[in-house]
Amino acid sequence: MSDLLLPPEHRYAKMIEQKQNEDGSELSILNLGPTHPATHGIFQNILLMDGERILDGEGTVGYIHRAFEKIAENRPFYQITPLTDRMNYCSSPINNMGWWMTLEKTLNIEVPKRVQYLRVIVMELARIADHIICNSVLGVDTGALTGFLYVFQYREKIYEIYEEICGARLTTNMGRIGGFERDWSPAAFKKINDFLDEFPKIWQEFENLLMRNRIFMDRTIDVGPISAEKAMSYGFTGPNLRAAGIDYDVRVTTPYSSYEDFEFDVPVGKSGDTYDRFCVRSAEVWESLKIIKQALEKLPEGPFHANVPDYYLPPKEEVYNNMEALIYHFKIVMGEVPVPKTEVYHAVEGGNGELGFYLITDGSRTPYRLHFRRPCFIYYQAFNDMVRGQMLSDAIATLSSLNVIAGELDA
Repeated sequence: MSDLLLPPEHRYAKMIEQKQNEDGSELSILNLGPTHPATHGIFQNILLMDGERILDGEGTVGYIHRAFEKIAENRPFYQITPLTDRMNYCSSPINNMGWWMTLEKTLNIEVPKRVQYLRVIVMELARIADHIICNSVLGVDTGALTGFLYVFQYREKIYEIYEEICGARLTTNMGRIGGFERDWSPAAFKKINDFLDEFPKIWQEFENLLMRNRIFMDRTIDVGPISAEKAMSYGFTGPNLRAAGIDYDVRVTTPYSSYEDFEFDVPVGKSGDTYDRFCVRSAEVWESLKIIKQALEKLPEGPFHANVPDYYLPPKEEVYNNMEALIYHFKIVMGEVPVPKTEVYHAVEGGNGELGFYLITDGSRTPYRLHFRRPCFIYYQAFNDMVRGQMLSDAIATLSSLNVIAGELDA
């Protein structure tokens, strides 16, 4: 059997024996994960170590085995939304909105302008929440717990906004085909405005704590770097690609949900290392705040959902008093309304990069084929390449800065 076909621990054992015979040095195998706290999720990386330096590594994708894509192919279209929540659960509303846009593309539904702006607001709030988690936890992994505790209260405030909009916090199941299940309440807008008033000062203080902190810089500069060419060859998108110097952003290159109406910059790094990834995400938070303010200022009047009675649940008062409305309600909930035959791909700029939905329908009540393009699944495969030759502590910081969400690895 070829050595390449052997499990990594067996292959490394042969290398260790050979190295000992050559010069007497002692190498070792370290099993980083699958449930080590520092990995932030269920990942396994088998590392070949020379002391604390990583000589080689091999990652294993696949400890959750949820089979979301196959489950989705046996569910009515409405019942797939809770599955999207559980991919990148740090920014669930982006997943939800991306799925609804895919179905609207399939059904040729024109969404009201108000709905598009409301979606932009909630997606940018979700992006901020995602970046709060990534950057504050990177601080923890480099020895700074205070910043994490300080900014996490504002992640909770974002969750309170979600709760006001749809009743859920982490896995939101937010929205419907053509819009939202209800219009946003005055309380929701008040919470958003309060967040916009309070959070910038907090985020500035968080940046001041780490951005020019000598210890943090020493722990992150030149740690886990990746070149623009290599990032492109792996299929990187999102902040991790932009940190390497490529200014690709789906919101700009292929605008959706009226993103072309807003002015914002796309932060770009140079070296593709852990420090650049931190800086790019930090800058993106400011751009998201800018977008939300513009959306609130320009927010048009109008309905909160499209006029699509075949796919949108009728009001409860009608369901209780009108037989036709009750029938429509039953058909929609049970997925009895078929989707026409088509093949579409729709992508949004998720918290970690291009989040795509490739859908093939055959005219039935469920997808014929459905594939989720999860950015974490793609760039996690570069991890061992990025940490080769680095120290063990660098591996933890690199993995943290990539922001690999385990929920996107096994779809």
